[in-house]
Amino acid sequence: MHDPRDKHHSDGFPPDDQDQPGLVGETDPTPDHGEKSYQGNGRLRGRHALITGGDSGIGRAAAIAFAREGADVAIVHLPEEQEDADDTVRLIEDAGRTGVSLAGDVRDEGFAASVVDRAVEALGALDIVVLNAAYQRDRESLAALETEELDRVFRTNLYGLMFTARAAVPHLEAGASIIVTASIQAFDPSPSLIDYAMTKAAQVAFVKALAQELGPDGIRVNAVAPGPIWTPLIPATGWDAERLATFGQDTPLGRAGQPAELAGAYVYLASDEASYVSGAVLPVTGGKGL
Repeated sequence: MHDPRDKHHSDGFPPDDQDQPGLVGETDPTPDHGEKSYQGNGRLRGRHALITGGDSGIGRAAAIAFAREGADVAIVHLPEEQEDADDTVRLIEDAGRTGVSLAGDVRDEGFAASVVDRAVEALGALDIVVLNAAYQRDRESLAALETEELDRVFRTNLYGLMFTARAAVPHLEAGASIIVTASIQAFDPSPSLIDYAMTKAAQVAFVKALAQELGPDGIRVNAVAPGPIWTPLIPATGWDAERLATFGQDTPLGRAGQPAELAGAYVYLASDEASYVSGAVLPVTGGKGL
């Protein structure tokens, strides 16, 4: 047994102002994606997964876990994240599974839809779709929020999600699972993340509506709602030193989470163990309420 208060890095984080999208090699301390800790038990043996934003952070943690549970995995990432993506594919292949890297921007409808056919071609089928790609930036105020930035957040977090999901559904059969990475921000929004929080609330509505549509076909749709998780996206958000120093310290467990601590949630929702779970939002928040 481990005390959850100090299982991982329990202090604040040093000043860091990365450019978007944030890279693992520039993130200090390095996030724990489960590279050394996650042990699989064959719970996803024979499955085929597509993960958007799978190069680092929560997406990489899910990719590692899926592969070690027996699934082949295709990951979607931005071209500038190729080095991180290559590392993730290597970890998938080290688990004895097929790993595929698909570089592009999900804001582009053609690309976001094409990754489905490319994943099916490379893996042979598609059973699990994790819609995880996201973008966020610190906002000084609503008045200072530029339309171009608003468009980037909405096109990444919502349009890209819709493009990929719409293309994926015709390939899914009974027993398949769609999992969206929502956020505690959908329920407890921060003013400085107003546009990001709006997209996360919309994602929850998407999950609940699509679960009703696809349930009669035997396809489950759920979401994971992370709290403060230390990923490369965080130092690339534009927060000042004080915000980083206190990141995650306001949770009941007193620290930020690590991507590895979400892996089990994605595996559960993708597995047959969650056969009666659909339209749900699973919080992994360090005790912060939704």
